[in-house]
Amino acid sequence: ELTDPQHLFAGFSSNAVISIIAVMIIGAGLDKTGLMSRVATFILSIGGRSEKSIIPIISGTVGFISSFMQNVGAAALFLPVVSRISSRTGIAMSHLLMPMGFCAILGGTVTMIGSSPLILLNDLILTTNKSLPAEHQMHAWALFSVTPVGLCLLATGILYFVLAGKYVLPAVPERLDRRENTLQYLKRTYGIEFDLREVEVARDSPLLGRKLLEVETRDNIRVIAMKDGTQIRAGVDSLDRDLEFREGQVLGIVGLPSRESDFIEQARLHSHKGMPVFGDLLSDKQSGIAEIVIPARSSLVGKSAIDVWMRKRYGISLMGILRNGKVLYAEDEDVSEIRAIPFQAGDLILVYTTWQALERLEPNRDFLIVTTEYPRQEEVRTHKLYWALGFFTFALALVLFTDVRLSIALLAGAIGMVLSGVLSMEEAYEAVSWKTVFLLASLIPLGYAVQHTGTARWIADGVLAVVGHFPLWGIEAALALLATAFTLVMSNVGATVLLVPLAVNIAIGLEANPSLFALIVALSTSNSFILPTHQVNALIMGPAGYRVPDFMRAGGIMSLLFIAVLILVLNLLGYQ
Repeated sequence: ELTDPQHLFAGFSSNAVISIIAVMIIGAGLDKTGLMSRVATFILSIGGRSEKSIIPIISGTVGFISSFMQNVGAAALFLPVVSRISSRTGIAMSHLLMPMGFCAILGGTVTMIGSSPLILLNDLILTTNKSLPAEHQMHAWALFSVTPVGLCLLATGILYFVLAGKYVLPAVPERLDRRENTLQYLKRTYGIEFDLREVEVARDSPLLGRKLLEVETRDNIRVIAMKDGTQIRAGVDSLDRDLEFREGQVLGIVGLPSRESDFIEQARLHSHKGMPVFGDLLSDKQSGIAEIVIPARSSLVGKSAIDVWMRKRYGISLMGILRNGKVLYAEDEDVSEIRAIPFQAGDLILVYTTWQALERLEPNRDFLIVTTEYPRQEEVRTHKLYWALGFFTFALALVLFTDVRLSIALLAGAIGMVLSGVLSMEEAYEAVSWKTVFLLASLIPLGYAVQHTGTARWIADGVLAVVGHFPLWGIEAALALLATAFTLVMSNVGATVLLVPLAVNIAIGLEANPSLFALIVALSTSNSFILPTHQVNALIMGPAGYRVPDFMRAGGIMSLLFIAVLILVLNLLGYQ
């Protein structure tokens, strides 16, 4: 038999599996409190608009966070942050996401709980020790024992993109975001062509002192957002028709492209490049075009948009009405005529709205919401931030200053997240990637079988026959290269489980430190940059429009740097 039955299901109770479950729950708890929104604001406040200053700040921050939670979790948290920064600064997503993703992977090498292979490593060491003689027993690695190596790897990744980013990062054309696509949807479906712009009221603008309704009526534009001083107005109870224009106000406007350009020129408005102010609010995740039907029993039948103060009361801006197969909108008539047209039962109205305002309309019987597929506003429990940070710190303190097992310490933090109300039981359950958990639990007995049956010893003898005459650092580099190759074609967890027993046997054959060789494998299985097979690479591929050759070009150099820095630092610092 390959392994005895008592080891067959041992993976489900292993220290590594429990630790990974706990880390996923803790990470979800930190995300639920809105911590990442604060991080994004902080990055923008100190990073300015320069690509060379923003990349190291984003990469360093995600690398730090990734050192205490799963790589893909940290990258997923930062994806909307990077999207927000891209929309505000105009820097292409393709120039931000790859540095962020690679540094999320590198950050997993900073602590022993930063990645699944490192969490798994100590369990594998304990399991392998059972079949080793006393003189070859291996020691487990402490939480921060890999920190010097991980910090050097993370710094290498950041410097690589700062210095060589313009040469290795792909020049992927910016794809249309959903905001633009919804405007194009209007044109394709209803023949309506609108444009969305961000402008600023100048000191000499003829708009000064005029009221919002008057300007919209005369100039055929729609103001959907306004920044007045530090206050941003959009949505329900915000944009009053009697608001007066003042110098310095920033406006988000929608209108026909030609009339919008005429309006900007005649009103002497300053047009912003991109959307530095409303990039978040008017992004695809926050707002867009919605279709709503006026049902027969609606109290709005017989009333117009002006009569019901539609924008102020409901947070929706009327853009068109589909009635009897004909679209009514501001093309040959002014906007006020459309907003003055009484609604009829069965009218389909086209509105620009924030998704939050649309969600609030769903239970309202005056409207039948046709657009149902839109990003729902998740509850952010900012009032639980200190509870989340407290239990995260508590779990970390147990790991650092007590002899409590890693799994118990992290599980205590995860349970605290639920008991304190940071997460509900359902949210904690959904935070766990059970596919990863079952994969890991199933591979642990496979690793035991590789060691127990002598397979690892047999492969190790064959490897030593080829590289045995190399210097020790050359054999370490060959082992790191082998682990890198394995992780490109299988999961990093699977590669670790299969190669740690092999590494241990190679080290014993060389009379080297088997614990160090096992660590090299666990670190090198994070060297997954050449192909989008790693979960993080797969996550960033779509939003940035990357192709496989993009990863091969930038990731190939990164992989070589990873191995060189890893072996150099391990030998210079005298790891034993």
